[in-house]
Amino acid sequence: MTQPPRPVHDTLNAFCPGDDTFLPGGAGPLSGLAFASKDIFDVAGKVTGAGNPTWRATHSPAETHAWVVRQLIDAGAELAGKTITDELTRGIFGENVHYGTPTNPRAPGRVPGGSSSGSAAAVAGELVDFALGSDTGGSVRVPASFCGLFGLRPTHGRIPRGGMLLQAPSYDTIGWFARDAITFQRVGNVLLQSAASPALPTQLIVAEDAFDLAEPETRAALMEAKNRISSLFETTTEVRLSPSSLTDWSNQQQILQSREAWESVREWIDRYNPAFSFEVSDRYVLARAVTDEQVAAAQLRREDIVARVNEVFAGGSKVVCLPSTISPAPPTGQAVSQRHELRLRNSALTSIAGNTGRPQISLPLAQVDGPPVGLSLLGDRGADEALMALAVKIAERS
Repeated sequence: MTQPPRPVHDTLNAFCPGDDTFLPGGAGPLSGLAFASKDIFDVAGKVTGAGNPTWRATHSPAETHAWVVRQLIDAGAELAGKTITDELTRGIFGENVHYGTPTNPRAPGRVPGGSSSGSAAAVAGELVDFALGSDTGGSVRVPASFCGLFGLRPTHGRIPRGGMLLQAPSYDTIGWFARDAITFQRVGNVLLQSAASPALPTQLIVAEDAFDLAEPETRAALMEAKNRISSLFETTTEVRLSPSSLTDWSNQQQILQSREAWESVREWIDRYNPAFSFEVSDRYVLARAVTDEQVAAAQLRREDIVARVNEVFAGGSKVVCLPSTISPAPPTGQAVSQRHELRLRNSALTSIAGNTGRPQISLPLAQVDGPPVGLSLLGDRGADEALMALAVKIAERS
């Protein structure tokens, strides 16, 4: 007999308007937990809306669940509903011109971060225990930082993406949010299909050029948090990741990500001429103008970036510390021109993991005059379990 859905009184505009998605839980390692799913993951019998009314109107209900949804249901978790996303995942601030901006419960009057905005808001507001998001250019790490949550961008390719709306396949990953480290790890063990007890890194590397990007108050708060966790490591050293600048790394990612994002939806855009917000339209116009020569040069540059970060991690047992975002969440309703500059500066931080396919976890360890901001740990490829274990150990000492 199907159990009745857990009532979710959505006072945060976190869930999709009119959404009645519900899948009951059962026995398993996640029994008793309720989760929300970003509206880019298929749920059988439901249309995946992707944050855009035209997309929703021109697609049919899914025939099967996305791989991640099926894994969580089979593990006993209850799906409470589908959450708002930036249009086609093309944003990192969480303001959707069609469906509104989910409330950031940890920083009212400020954006929740995107594109996994509704998922982060639902977890931060205790509407669910955890939630699914995706991260291409920062869409888990940024809302985790802005909403004071644990959030992971896993090793690229670690979690199967079947039944997920893709933006830029060579960067797309599936992540999740939780308020506490233990719940976060429980979910991760299911999604990563692992019960490993990994060896923890012994060397903490502080990315100086990443901290230089942060606002002064944010840098000070995160440095204090870094100092608190440094006792967990045998050594702490400082390094500049980029021989030029992290902005150069971000510019390179934008070329490749833009080309892939355009190719993912160009036929649909040509056919339906959908209405987008100015920011999303602008990004697709710019993406359409990317040349093959720019793509070829960016691919070579990406290889150089990977080689450089491989050097930093050489010798093993290392983790890199950096800000998740340059500041706490900005206010809602900022001018587009201001938001453009903020996006570029935050992208310089998020491009490190994006370009190299490495896992990065955002930890809710700092505040700046009240609003939260995340401290991130970047691991070597495949070190996802070690990052989760570190999060638990850090939380125990906080």
